[in-house]
Amino acid sequence: MLGRILEFYAYMAMPYWGARRVAKNDLQGTLDLLILKSLAQLGPMHGYGIVLHIGRVSNELLRVEEGSLYPALHRMEQSGWVRSEWALTETNRKAKFYTLTPAGRKRLAAEEKNWEQVVRGVQAVMKFA
Repeated sequence: MLGRILEFYAYMAMPYWGARRVAKNDLQGTLDLLILKSLAQLGPMHGYGIVLHIGRVSNELLRVEEGSLYPALHRMEQSGWVRSEWALTETNRKAKFYTLTPAGRKRLAAEEKNWEQVVRGVQAVMKFA
């Protein structure tokens, strides 16, 4: 019942907040945003480097599991947002390095805008509660 009440208020307040309905994928797609942003900030990185970066800059509040990371990277590569190539790491191990593509930069901009809308919506609900 409470969920329906909150959903009703969020729906009714949308024109006031200038927001839109929050799709289920908005929150699930956060990993894409984190990966794309990491690549934009640091350039080409291997998967483990992306995991370390996200953990480090979030003060270890966010932990990306390999079981989530690599399927996301594969999906983003299939979508043309990243490209990969095999290279040696700083410890001379062979690893796949991922690079942001121009399409990935466009997607990052869209994801950042979307995330800002989600945050504004959640903040508005938190102020109401």
